Amino acid sequence: MGGGVVPGEVILLTGQPGIGKSTLVLQAFQKLKVLYISGEESAEQVKNRAERLSVNLNNLLFSSDLQIESIIRSLEEIKDEIEIVIIDSVQTIYSKDIGGPVAGVGQLKEVTKKIINFAKQSKINVLLIGHINKEGDIAGPKTLEHFVDCVLELEGEKISNFRLLRASKNRFGSTDEIGIFEMKQKGLTEVKNPLIFLETDKKLEPGKAIVGVAEGKRPFFFEIQTLVVPTSLMTPRRVVKGLNYNKVLLLLAVIRKNLHLPLDRFDVFVNVVGGVSIKSTTADLGFIASLISSFKNIALPANSIFVGEVGLLGEIRSSYLEEKIIEESKRLGFKKIYSSKLIKNVKDFAKQI
Repeated sequence: MGGGVVPGEVILLTGQPGIGKSTLVLQAFQKLKVLYISGEESAEQVKNRAERLSVNLNNLLFSSDLQIESIIRSLEEIKDEIEIVIIDSVQTIYSKDIGGPVAGVGQLKEVTKKIINFAKQSKINVLLIGHINKEGDIAGPKTLEHFVDCVLELEGEKISNFRLLRASKNRFGSTDEIGIFEMKQKGLTEVKNPLIFLETDKKLEPGKAIVGVAEGKRPFFFEIQTLVVPTSLMTPRRVVKGLNYNKVLLLLAVIRKNLHLPLDRFDVFVNVVGGVSIKSTTADLGFIASLISSFKNIALPANSIFVGEVGLLGEIRSSYLEEKIIEESKRLGFKKIYSSKLIKNVKDFAKQI
């Protein structure tokens, strides 16, 4: 991703506990000479994980030292023998030079600064693994993201086998690329099939729509499911998984304004199948299609796909890599492609479906 790493680069890899961060780094760097510092697993646990993944341990040194000053001294002694340092996780490392709890604001800043100084002086790459909190933010000060050169986010639901690796920051490369993986018994494997998130049957049911989205520079296709039911509450519920919650609220307002649907009397539940999160606005049109389909209890046309951003005024806009998505859609056998090329606003769109 982004053309690889630069000597002395410090990378922060984040994700929910148990999402596969440790698995990813063990697989990704198995051909390099690695010092693996773990404050969360013993040497035996790391060994067992590596053996399960069929990872070669000949190039891996292990340390359970958690004091950053001691870690730096050890690194100075063996820096000619290693190519990358992996710290799992940065929230477990502390400095004796500053007070406060481990993983506190002061401790994390001090630890990160010393790690970065070592990396820049020695030209050795360092990968920090960090957990995220319930809100999806890195557990610790936001400034941690500003200190490092690259921030990678591993996303996905634990109940799903799919994982998305995104770069939210890359000082020395592009953030337009993405890695998509499937968790199997032997670890993470790259997903290349753009239809991996869909069922083989392209038949649609009420509330179900297929969207084409450019994840990084590659088109992928996802299924959005929306359920619209009468509410029994004063304030109708809005439950969203896989799409941006605030964007869904915005699109609901656009629909109510332009199509006059009484959504204030209905609960709306939205889900992206596969446990993945779609950040692209290209999915706007597909969400609206799935909502109208559920509201009217009418299935969308078979072999149809939806590509397009929807603006506040109800206009349908061209979106990122739309041409490439449309070309790939045709190649994969989708017969009816709804996009800004054919439809200009949601009023006309609603009439066509």
